[in-house]
Amino acid sequence: MASSAPAAGTPEHGMPGSMGDVRRGNLALVMGRIAHSPAGTHLTRAQIAAATGLTKASVSSLVLDLLNAGIVREVGLNPQGERGRPGVGLELDPANGMMGMEVNVDYISAGVTDLAGNLLLQESREQDNRNASPGAVMAALAGLAAELRASAEAQGVRVLGGGLAVPGLVEDKTATVITAPNLGWNNETLDLRSLLPDVRLGTTIFNEANAAALAELRYRPAGRADFLFVSGEVGVGGGVVIGSELFTGPHGHAGELGHVVVEPDGEACSCGGRGCLETVAGQDAIIAAAGISPRRQVNRQPPAGPSRSESLELLLSAIEGGDADALTAVVRAGHFLGVAVASSVRLLNISSVVLGGHFAILGEWIMPALSASLAIYAPGRVLPGDISLSAVGQAGALLGAAGSVVTSLVEAPHRLDS
Repeated sequence: MASSAPAAGTPEHGMPGSMGDVRRGNLALVMGRIAHSPAGTHLTRAQIAAATGLTKASVSSLVLDLLNAGIVREVGLNPQGERGRPGVGLELDPANGMMGMEVNVDYISAGVTDLAGNLLLQESREQDNRNASPGAVMAALAGLAAELRASAEAQGVRVLGGGLAVPGLVEDKTATVITAPNLGWNNETLDLRSLLPDVRLGTTIFNEANAAALAELRYRPAGRADFLFVSGEVGVGGGVVIGSELFTGPHGHAGELGHVVVEPDGEACSCGGRGCLETVAGQDAIIAAAGISPRRQVNRQPPAGPSRSESLELLLSAIEGGDADALTAVVRAGHFLGVAVASSVRLLNISSVVLGGHFAILGEWIMPALSASLAIYAPGRVLPGDISLSAVGQAGALLGAAGSVVTSLVEAPHRLDS
């Protein structure tokens, strides 16, 4: 990326307050104005200067950096009022994209978005990842990512970086999965570079539920600033959004709703505890209670029984057909989900809940049971109208992971220089 030379005797990468720091901050300020302008609005250099308080010359120089980096482009003419000539508008270059990826217990998924968050490509593949080696799972995901990257490039979109969502506690700085009980992974450092070799921004790892919560925050029309996002997969995850910001706690692991104890003398959980929410409301637990046998892969042989999507379809068919076991399983899951949510909303002082994953798919039956449970255990705290279904569906985690990398680029566009 082109940049002006620092003042004589002033290091470009010096102490806070150096010319380099100031320029990087101003670059992010300009980038943010362009990135966050309303849809269909293309700010001019003059408008950015007026909004930021920077001089027109400074804005022009910073915009040149962004143009040379290829992350912003000029588009059309934008009238600036009655006086003066129309200016050239600016927007994020749609020829750039981010890759969002997800590893879950029974599938892998990947998708490419543009920098505005529009999903351009997506593909999911069902496979049983329980107790599979991280290397094998990452190799399969790398193959899927390579295919999507090639398809994106064929459409004229270059992938700048990526985000990987995993259903477990993660340490992003070391790319380590601290624990993912349903995968059987503990203290596993992943080779993120293998997923997207040679991309300019690398790949960052995220907790799956947190990533999905961020996607919910970004894509919900007129969404609330505070909500508890509940992710239903084989396990149950949670993401907490307060003041339109993801709350992760001091160590980044807040929101582990699936391991809130709802039955003290209940079933053993994959986390080592007993009676956790996911033992009654996780996908496997509901399907088993409904009398539907989930698919399992043994010794790399073709899986027997219905796949994940087939199991959910069978469950829905059974419920719609009035099957007593299926209805009881779903209502029971909704009841215990309410027990966990009741404690959480009291503790966090929030009153809005968003359901994702299989909770959204089963929303017609889960929501009444959840509302009834909340009316018992947290009366008046979460009203039926405060419970909603995911706005982004199954793509939430990969959209959130990709979107988080876009956000990091907007906040620090100078990273493309390194």
